[in-house]
Amino acid sequence: MENMGSFILTLLHSATNTHILHWQTKSFAEHMALGEFYEALPDLIDNLVEATQGATGEIIEFPVDYYPPAKDGLTELEELREYFVQERHVMPADSEIQNLLDSIADQIDSTLYKLRFLK
Repeated sequence: MENMGSFILTLLHSATNTHILHWQTKSFAEHMALGEFYEALPDLIDNLVEATQGATGEIIEFPVDYYPPAKDGLTELEELREYFVQERHVMPADSEIQNLLDSIADQIDSTLYKLRFLK
């Protein structure tokens, strides 16, 4: 369950980090894309944690680590996507859990599209 905690905490930190980057950007398009991301992500993560704890019958333990924001929103989301793809296997393989993970992946990918192409 410790790896699950690290995975979920990384997702939570990305919501905080994108909120910080949302305030720091001088691009209106980036500001809006990051705003949508950090507003949507906590509910998606909450659903994931509750479903995982319900499916496993265990409470997830979380580390106390924090990673600071990347240099900009695009880099933050690219690094998050790479991490997410590499590490999602630490979560249960139950289809409902994987569907919740897919919703988070969709949010990441949609935000990457906006950051890359909507200037």
